[in-house]
Amino acid sequence: MLESAPLFATGHYKALVIGSSGAIGNAFAQAFLADSQCTHVERVCRSAQSDFDITHQESISAQATLSNANGPYQIIIDATGAIVMHGLGPEKSLASLEPEHLMQAFLINAIGPAMVLRYFSPLLAKGSSIYAKLSARVGSISDNKKGGWYGYRSSKAALNMMLQTAAIELQRKSPSLRVVALQPGTVKSRLSLPFTGSSIGLLDPQESVAGMLDALKGLQPKSGAYFLDYQGIEIPW
Repeated sequence: MLESAPLFATGHYKALVIGSSGAIGNAFAQAFLADSQCTHVERVCRSAQSDFDITHQESISAQATLSNANGPYQIIIDATGAIVMHGLGPEKSLASLEPEHLMQAFLINAIGPAMVLRYFSPLLAKGSSIYAKLSARVGSISDNKKGGWYGYRSSKAALNMMLQTAAIELQRKSPSLRVVALQPGTVKSRLSLPFTGSSIGLLDPQESVAGMLDALKGLQPKSGAYFLDYQGIEIPW
């Protein structure tokens, strides 16, 4: 899949995948491992060997220090995120809003990723590089036609603003950096299972990742961040 067209015109690159134990994160890691141009794949996730926790700043900082030893990286993928937290899914009405659930949604989907961006963006290689974070179409304010899913929608919209703001700052020193909010489509995974019912029409993780990587290959440097779906189509903020 990656052999047909190089991810970077400069040739060899190193990749770092945060959240590599999830369906999409693992598919990204496997795609990089299968690419002869990729010389190193750094996988970051909570496991028996690692206590990495996206909700704790000290854990994020410590992991970035460890991962720095194998850098710099031409591409960093943050594939973290959650819809269900502590057994509770998205709120469907104002009457169901609870402060604790909203705060947890923002912690996992916006604040944690912002801290990851803070500590891991310095690990990007100088010159042509990509920082991509899984977002969601429901994070688009202008695309919201159905309502509901208050915490998830709002936390993803906040994430998108974090990415846009960070892109402007980071590109002052690295104009060739592309910062990208990625919408992976509805993928067969534990995250989406409670909300998708039948698997008919769902994307395999490998199919979603193949599309996202193809979209990333064609991106030209620009001011600010991109917001793209897995087919490479831009999503309105």
